[in-house]
Amino acid sequence: MSKTLKVGIVGATGAVGQELIRLLVGRDFPFAELRLLASARSAGKTVDVAGKKTTVVEAKPGAFEGLDLAFFAAGGSVTRALAGDAVKSGCTVIDKSSALRMQDDVPLVIPEINPEELRTHKGVIANPNCSTAVTLMGLWPLHQLFGAKRVIIATYQSVSGTGAEAVRELDAQVRALVAGQPVEKKVYPHQIAFNCIPQVDSFDADGYTGEETKMRLESRKIMGLPELRVSATCVRVPVVQAHSIAVSAEFERPVDLAQAREAIAAFAGAELVDEPAAKRYPTPLDFTRKVKCGVGRLRVDTAFDNGLSFWVSGDNLWKGAALNAVQNAEWLIAHDTLKPV
Repeated sequence: MSKTLKVGIVGATGAVGQELIRLLVGRDFPFAELRLLASARSAGKTVDVAGKKTTVVEAKPGAFEGLDLAFFAAGGSVTRALAGDAVKSGCTVIDKSSALRMQDDVPLVIPEINPEELRTHKGVIANPNCSTAVTLMGLWPLHQLFGAKRVIIATYQSVSGTGAEAVRELDAQVRALVAGQPVEKKVYPHQIAFNCIPQVDSFDADGYTGEETKMRLESRKIMGLPELRVSATCVRVPVVQAHSIAVSAEFERPVDLAQAREAIAAFAGAELVDEPAAKRYPTPLDFTRKVKCGVGRLRVDTAFDNGLSFWVSGDNLWKGAALNAVQNAEWLIAHDTLKPV
């Protein structure tokens, strides 16, 4: 494929932005120009792109002129401020933030599940929440077999989901504790080293956090199941990268464990790692910077009728963010639908 596209990355100096650069280069994405954009504070810095130093420019109105595609990885406020300008400039936006995910006219897409939604985009495509994306790599193939009805989720989310500062905080706290020194807390309300924090995002009036609500609403939209019953508890754990999720799901039809394993193994987004006797199951370390998410611990659920329980591990910065965005862009290019309808 000839390299002709002019591509931008908003938030190029952040954790997801850096992964986007690695993936675009590593997957031989057909860009002729890669424009790195960030806040005014980061403008002027240089970033390595395939061995070449590239200067970061400020993300502001007018910065998208001439671009065909822009990946937004800088938070909802930046998306709300600049995505419209990018689209007016003739640039298609693939956005990581939650700002536009639930808008009816914005496709929320995981390409292994609902890629046809990309055909009707109007200039903006939303990436799902990182935990939602990883969870659905296990749930979707089982839903296709048995019909998902009710889902109970507990997440084990790495600190990289909060950002680079959180990764540094975990590292600093571990070093301090090992040295017998006081621990400083800046990013999280509690010590994260050797601890678990059952709060990801802020609490809503119903007692659920924003992250938990996102998982419910986004799963329904992506799977096309507006009545799907979802209850999530999202937990931050002292892992650097890759989220893990424990899922118990109730289905409409009787479940078969052998069929479930076959469906997971055959699914494009999953790798079946399910050998209990050999103590083989997915872990976050094993699935950091991997394209597929690991699914294992498959078993018949003892609380639900027609229920299955399973475990998923997947990279929150890859399938949960940068990789999913790049895969969406690759689908658009392959199907000649990069420009909006």
